[in-house]
Amino acid sequence: MVNHSRDYGAKGRVGVAMPQANPTVEPEVGAFLPANTTLLASRLTSKEVEPRDRYREYFTGLEKTLETYDTLALDVCGFACTASTYLVGRKDEDEALDRLSNLKAYPIISAGQAIEGALHTLNVEKLAIGAPYPEWSVAMSRDYWISRGFDVVNTTRIAISSDDTRAIYELSGKDALATLDTVDFSDADAILLTGTGMPSLEATISLMKSTGKPVVSSNLCLTWAMR
Repeated sequence: MVNHSRDYGAKGRVGVAMPQANPTVEPEVGAFLPANTTLLASRLTSKEVEPRDRYREYFTGLEKTLETYDTLALDVCGFACTASTYLVGRKDEDEALDRLSNLKAYPIISAGQAIEGALHTLNVEKLAIGAPYPEWSVAMSRDYWISRGFDVVNTTRIAISSDDTRAIYELSGKDALATLDTVDFSDADAILLTGTGMPSLEATISLMKSTGKPVVSSNLCLTWAMR
């Protein structure tokens, strides 16, 4: 429960668990949190070389990651790795986060769940996706959103420099726009920029202006849900 007598975080102690090399979540989530809210970050860690194995360990190791907060009582925590939940699928995602929320006695929300909530609030049925992933991970993201009940009318890959998904962290918003500005989004109700590691705020604003459609991102939706 929010404690208004706190010197710091009187309006909320907001935890966020992000991949170990991700430099994007903290500045983007922090930009949208209200004053006197404390952002308390933790790192999802894995020594796996293969991205699929790393994604899975980030998810299965979330309970251990949350233990690094020790006795610190959070008011909410966000799981900031959409690729992990694309891999494990919606059923395992929902069940695991519900179990952990009950265990920790505060809500634990994934970026995927947060995006779904935002899309339903916007009454989105037809979804376009911009994904900075290798091809196999782009396909996972499309399948995931179909499983969540959306009609995915367009999936566009934003190229990264290698199949190591950590290359996402060196992208800029301009890299995303260089690809997405050439795409016809006329059939979509909204555009999703998926992935917590790609800077998305500049691209979100620019695409909204150019397309006249709602544009959401993993970090934007996760912050909205945690607020």
